[in-house]
Amino acid sequence: MRRLAKWLGWCVVVVAVLVAGVLGTAWFVSERALARTWTVQDPPLTNAMAAASLDHGRHLYATRGCADCHGAEGAGKLLVDAPNVIRIVPSNLTRTVRDPAWTDDRLAAAIRHGVRPDGTPLVIMPTGDYTDMDDHDVASIVAYLRTLPLLDTDPGRTQVRPLARVLYLFGKFPLVPAERVDHSPRERVAPPATVSVAYGKYVAQVCTGCHGSNFAGGVVLEPGTPPSANLTPHANGLQAWKETDFLHLMRTGQRPDGRHLHRMMPWKSYSAMQDVELRAVWTYLRSLPPAEGKTRS
Repeated sequence: MRRLAKWLGWCVVVVAVLVAGVLGTAWFVSERALARTWTVQDPPLTNAMAAASLDHGRHLYATRGCADCHGAEGAGKLLVDAPNVIRIVPSNLTRTVRDPAWTDDRLAAAIRHGVRPDGTPLVIMPTGDYTDMDDHDVASIVAYLRTLPLLDTDPGRTQVRPLARVLYLFGKFPLVPAERVDHSPRERVAPPATVSVAYGKYVAQVCTGCHGSNFAGGVVLEPGTPPSANLTPHANGLQAWKETDFLHLMRTGQRPDGRHLHRMMPWKSYSAMQDVELRAVWTYLRSLPPAEGKTRS
C-alpha cells in the first residue's frame, strides 16, 4: 500500500511539473508574440482620404463587422468573456481617433495589418477579413470614424487567460492575427460593384474569419457555441439552396427550414448590405469547389 501511495504521489508531482512546464512555455511564447513588432510600408492614404465618402464609410462600418465588435457608436464593449480562456473587449474608437498617434495611415494599418502605431499586434483583431480592402474603402472607414462623437467611456481591457495561451502554443488559437496576413506593400483595388464572382469574393472576405479561407466552416468561435456553417455547394453545405434562400437568410436570420441562426452569426449587420453585395457573395459562393466541411448548413 505504501509503495502504491508513493507511486501515486510521484505521478502527481510529474503531472504538476508537466502542467507547470506547459503553462510556463505558453506564457513565454505568447508574451513574445504579443511583443513582436511589424513595419507597415503601405503607400500613404493621402489621395484616398481626399476622395473618401462618409456615407460609404458609414455603410462599411455597419456591414463589415466593425459595429458588431466596437458597437454602433464606436465606444467599444465586452464581446466575449470565456473563463480561463480570454476576455475580449474591443476598444473605444471614439477615443482612439482623437489620439495623435493614430494617424489615418496608422488606423489603416490597424485595419489591414492588425498592428498599433508602435508596430505591436492587436489581439483578436480580424485583420484577415480586411487585409485586401482597397484604399478607398479603408479611407472611407477612417473618415467616418473621425466623425464619431466622443464617448469618453472605458469598456475595459482584453485579458489573455491561461487556456488561450496554451491553445496558441499548439496553434489552435488565433491570438495574434498579424502573424497570418501578408504585410508586403501592394496595390489593393476593389472590383467593380456588380453581381460577379470577383466582387463577391471581395465582399465575402469578411466571412473568412468565421467560415475559413475555403468557406467550409467548422470554426468554433467561442467555447460552447456550434461550429460555423459550410458555405460551399456541398451536400452538407449550400448545395440545395437557391439565391432566394440565401437572401432571405441574410435579411431575416432564418434558414429555409425555418431554423434561426445562432447569435454568433452577425446577420443583422449583413442584412444592411445592398442587394448587389449579397447577390455577388452568393454568386461567389456558388463558384467554390464543394468542400465537405465539419457541419451542416
